[in-house]
Amino acid sequence: MSTITDVYLKYQTRSIMKKNILIGVFALIILIVVSSCNKFLDVVPDNIATLDNAFTMRTQAEKYLFTCYSFMPHDGDLNSDPAILGGDEVWRLASFGGYFNIAKGLQNKVSPIGDNWTYLYEGIRDCNIFMENIDKVPDMDAVEKSRWIAEVKFLKAYYHFYLVRMYGPIPMMKVNIPIDASISDVKIYRDPVDSCFSYITKLIDEAMPGLPVIIEDPQQELGRTTQAIALTFKAQVLIYAASPLFNGNSDQAQLKDNKGTQLFNQTVSIAKWDSAAVACKKAIDMCQQIGLKLYYYNPSFQQYHLTDTIVTQLSIRNCLTVNWNSEIIWANRNSIISGQQNASMPYVDPLRSDNYGVRGDNSAPLKMAEMFYSQNGVPINEDKTWDYNNRYTLRTAGYDDRLYIRNGSTSAYLNFNREPRFYADLGFDGGIWYGQGQYNDKTDLTLFSLDCKHGQANNSSPDRGSVTGYFIKKWIHYQNIINVTVPSVTTINYFFPITRLSSLYLWYAEALNESQGPTQEVYDYINPIRTRAGLQSVESSWTNYSSNPSKFTTQFGLREIIHQERLIELAFEGQRFWDLRRWNEAAKVLNAPITGWDGRQILAADYYRPITYFNQKFGSKDYFWPIQDGNINTNRNLVQNLGW
Repeated sequence: MSTITDVYLKYQTRSIMKKNILIGVFALIILIVVSSCNKFLDVVPDNIATLDNAFTMRTQAEKYLFTCYSFMPHDGDLNSDPAILGGDEVWRLASFGGYFNIAKGLQNKVSPIGDNWTYLYEGIRDCNIFMENIDKVPDMDAVEKSRWIAEVKFLKAYYHFYLVRMYGPIPMMKVNIPIDASISDVKIYRDPVDSCFSYITKLIDEAMPGLPVIIEDPQQELGRTTQAIALTFKAQVLIYAASPLFNGNSDQAQLKDNKGTQLFNQTVSIAKWDSAAVACKKAIDMCQQIGLKLYYYNPSFQQYHLTDTIVTQLSIRNCLTVNWNSEIIWANRNSIISGQQNASMPYVDPLRSDNYGVRGDNSAPLKMAEMFYSQNGVPINEDKTWDYNNRYTLRTAGYDDRLYIRNGSTSAYLNFNREPRFYADLGFDGGIWYGQGQYNDKTDLTLFSLDCKHGQANNSSPDRGSVTGYFIKKWIHYQNIINVTVPSVTTINYFFPITRLSSLYLWYAEALNESQGPTQEVYDYINPIRTRAGLQSVESSWTNYSSNPSKFTTQFGLREIIHQERLIELAFEGQRFWDLRRWNEAAKVLNAPITGWDGRQILAADYYRPITYFNQKFGSKDYFWPIQDGNINTNRNLVQNLGW
């Protein structure tokens, strides 16, 4: 059996213009995709001339199944995922375009940046066609047919959700519109946001019985939908439905269609958090039933000599970069992280500093460095023992710092005495970098470190090196090697995770706190993540080190803790972009300037001086994408999002 990836790569560039295929879906194309009537089945091969032939045998129907999968957005990809470069956690050279233009405030309604309206409605259309025709296939048993139908229902739900997350209320395309539909039937309306979420969860519930509990053939089928994936996705949908952006959002009170229907509910419902908590717990139970657990790096199978410091950091790094590890609920087979690693790697080994196989120009702003906790597991501006006011002053690393910062190196106080996730996720001037082939039979006392001041290995060219002074280490597989003889990198590639178990745990903690307030069960699902990160429990850390020791005992305080825990744990995984929006906090966070160290400087005293790279702006209209003007002009019933 061909994998989804194989079929997608083989057929993704094909386009079939078969008149007898287009007849049944032409009305929908006019309504939704407008400009895409020259496309249809991108992965169904050329010898399938009609829909009838496409479903006359199992092998051809399977290709249509993979057609439905092929519309999965490429999560984690710099050029495909708005959540990577469209927010404030990754910064590039100012000349970089694409989704980075969203971060720079250049979104527009004529040709929206990252517009997925047409593309995902094409995917929904093909899912509908599949479900309308799959029963025609004669050489399939009922169990397999039921599974395929369930998978496509799930995909249809996911594509609808992705659109809702981007655009807010959308038209639910439950079936394709027939060719003989009247003009009024074709010009459909956006559904209220609660109706959207209800329909999406209904599709997931319908899909559940037909999905497998586990993948029986991992080599061929990993990435296809299972019950654990579906339950986790349902939990995510209900979390969004309960979140402030969608739950009683008064800022969207004026978004109504031309019949006067209000598209956003105006009453906050705590019951939505109750439903989200129940869904999260069901998903957790299923994940535990099939053996998923938080990932821990186990060096016992390797001939490596490592301290606990490096083992903890590898547990943090590898839960993202090791394929199908014990924590991955769902990874995207359409998103292979390869070139992105090269574009993010610094020059680690000074013997390879002239190697143009790496760029290292995906940077983390200073705000991301400040977001991580102190070594005591609380925010640096709350830690009674951490000198927040002098965080930009200089300090020289000593012997006790050697596993984090090179002994004798001068750095900002900000880089000292931080939690393990800070050192696992970020590279910086003088910071230790584990990897580059120096791990076999080595101790971590001989680890590489970075040099990032002007003229040094990682700041020797205007188009290479970190813009802000911080590299995103989290994306880089620790076994990658910058080669000596040729300008290239030997890269260990991985599929980008859509959902990790730690994310599900934090959703559950969030839902419980919003539903019931602080309870022991909330702490019980945050603390294992902190333990893996080398930190004490929430209760212990705040009681002993925070200037607000009772913070975790109030709903508001615990909400702040959960939000920051989530932003730290899932940093650089495309979650911050969406979380800040659904919490309705983006306007507060994304109006802060993008700052970093002064990379033009040679001396430490000058280099460790924060400068502003960009004054970022975010308004209320930016919570949702504009619907392209062409679609609005074709169908005035859609109505434009507020502010556009």
